[in-house]
Amino acid sequence: MDCLNIARLTAARAAVLLSFALAAPSAAADLVVSAAASLTNAFADIGRAFEGSHPGTKVLLNAAGSGQLLQQIARGAPADIFASADQETMDEAAAKGLIEPGSRVDFARNALVVVAPAGSNLKLKDLRQLTGAGFRHIAIGNPQSVPVGRYSKQVLSAAGIWEAIQQKGVNTQNVRQSLDYVARGEVEAAFVYRTDALLLKDKVRVVLEVPTQTPILYPVAIVKASSNKSDARSFIAFLRTDASQRILRQYAFGKP
Repeated sequence: MDCLNIARLTAARAAVLLSFALAAPSAAADLVVSAAASLTNAFADIGRAFEGSHPGTKVLLNAAGSGQLLQQIARGAPADIFASADQETMDEAAAKGLIEPGSRVDFARNALVVVAPAGSNLKLKDLRQLTGAGFRHIAIGNPQSVPVGRYSKQVLSAAGIWEAIQQKGVNTQNVRQSLDYVARGEVEAAFVYRTDALLLKDKVRVVLEVPTQTPILYPVAIVKASSNKSDARSFIAFLRTDASQRILRQYAFGKP
């Protein structure tokens, strides 16, 4: 590996101290994929499959909240690919000139649900029931930077209860943090994606599926400052293959 790649790897590791580095610890990464937290498990599998079909290419997965990843890229943190959990964050990346024009595509779809601890007796037939005394703490991603938080705010505002729920709200930095709070029984409910809820079926249960006004579509694009655009293009193409789509379906993602 040349000095430039070594420098990229060192900088990448420094930039993701608060994120999930899912590549093998001893492996040298030459394709940095910054992906929304809800993609963590699916992209770990897709990354390994991509490596298998592209000998010599190593994938370093940097998973965090979409807004947090956008800030990292804007500050110059190394990244070759950016996959967000909403269109708004990718729109902002495009407006700031951070992604390669023409490289953006939608590759997956998700759904919003409300979950409660598996042992909870609380029932929910309507969002307005969240204002009841049984729900004292509700985990919601920060709408300023977390896509699932924005989707949650939209549906709660449409139901006329956003202000009431804010008084019970526990702001989180990403959807996985919200899920963890429920799994540990620290909150009575949380807004998460369907895909995340299915990961901890023994610890959480879906109490309500929540239709959203805006479809939850996941876009991906090449980072304009990428020094490995060839592999980045190949990875995005790989996301749309039957092999990758099967992996996404295994984690309950739908087609865009």
